[in-house]
Amino acid sequence: MNFKMYRKVAALLLVALSTTGVGVYAQSKSKSSFHQKAHRNLIASQSRNKDKIKLLKESSFIDFNDNLEPELDIYTEGWNSRRVNPFNENEVPDRFVINVTNYVMPVPGHVTSNYGYRPKFGRMHKGVDLKLNSNDTVVAAFSGKVRVVNYEGNGYGNYVIIRHPNGLETVYGHLNKQLVKENQVVTAGQPIGLGGSTGRSTGPHLHFETRFMGYPINPAAIFDFANHCTHTDEYTFTKKTYTEARNYAPKR
Repeated sequence: MNFKMYRKVAALLLVALSTTGVGVYAQSKSKSSFHQKAHRNLIASQSRNKDKIKLLKESSFIDFNDNLEPELDIYTEGWNSRRVNPFNENEVPDRFVINVTNYVMPVPGHVTSNYGYRPKFGRMHKGVDLKLNSNDTVVAAFSGKVRVVNYEGNGYGNYVIIRHPNGLETVYGHLNKQLVKENQVVTAGQPIGLGGSTGRSTGPHLHFETRFMGYPINPAAIFDFANHCTHTDEYTFTKKTYTEARNYAPKR
């Protein structure tokens, strides 16, 4: 039987089988098996393609650690100002809840001078003074980004200001040396300076401020310095109460 005759016989046999219903299951099964095999081959070829390799290479440049830089929108208002308070009074809300978890005490020393008006000097003391020895390490109280690294001879001496994602800015004054640069991202507990007595100071100590949009909150409203912790996980700022201390420490 030549090739042409073979094709005709095969075609007739196929028509006969399909019209009688005989062998239809075998035919459909063969098609299904063929498509499944083709599908598997396609997936296998795609898994080896260059696009996947390229994607893996690009992903290797992504930093997946927990210390990612905070959102940039908090680093806009007054960011380039050299002032300790770069904010516009009209923008400050009457009430704002501040998350103060994930903190680290800037130094372990006790309070040597409280927040408040100082009759001796005729001015407000807008932070607390914390005991330290010259060149003791001072660390960031919260994670954030350094806004100012500066020197002021008649006040803070060498000082650092850090802006934090929770809305606060913290100020660290009278340092012997600053260990960070402006626009540097820091984590809570990271060394930012060495303690000293630069500027308007009578001896080694850390002048520590906690500010919300320029308002100098009494640090004792947030921190329990005696027990090296925060009073609560949240502090609610209001324009009427930000100068008041809180004390939730157990009675001795």
